[in-house]
Amino acid sequence: MKNYLILIILLFSVKSIAQNASKETFQKNKYELAVSYLKKSDYVKALDLFSIASKIKPESQIGQESLREVDTLKEILRKDILEKINGTWLITGNKPIWTVTAKEDFKKQKVDKLVEVAQDKILFYERDRKSKVKTLIKTEDILYFNDDRSDSLYLAIILSDGRIWDCLLNEDSKVMRAINIAKYEKKGVQKITESNSEVYFIRTM
Repeated sequence: MKNYLILIILLFSVKSIAQNASKETFQKNKYELAVSYLKKSDYVKALDLFSIASKIKPESQIGQESLREVDTLKEILRKDILEKINGTWLITGNKPIWTVTAKEDFKKQKVDKLVEVAQDKILFYERDRKSKVKTLIKTEDILYFNDDRSDSLYLAIILSDGRIWDCLLNEDSKVMRAINIAKYEKKGVQKITESNSEVYFIRTM
């Protein structure tokens, strides 16, 4: 019976060692792939891969180095995107403007909603189509959502109402899409995984 117990313990030990070795190999592969994308200046793919590597074995040297790279790349990407989205944007609705319903709804509006992005603030305006009078509605500080340091979200912004929006920019930086991915509540962050609210913007200047 004693020998049988020793055998079981040995089997579990071997299995645990094999799993750890497998994790280390997987983590190393993700890290090395991330480094290769970093050398190509493909920062988005590098960030995604460093994020994955940092979560596999967070306590390892590679895990810690990956986390530092995540921090650095988020700063680089945020600075780059902010430069691209600086300016004034027209809200076209909750669907792409090229869809038939979005076009019709947009035409019927009597007031345009505008968003002006500065270096550290977002200003919301309304502009009467007839009088052309523009009124400032509210101002928001640009606060990034960074609840999980190791995640790959770099342009998720928290507004004062607690809603968290992830922003996506098209290739020519003329169309922006914001997706409501979560909300801060008393119980903490509540992620939204389906029927997410969306807002579409087109650049005006």
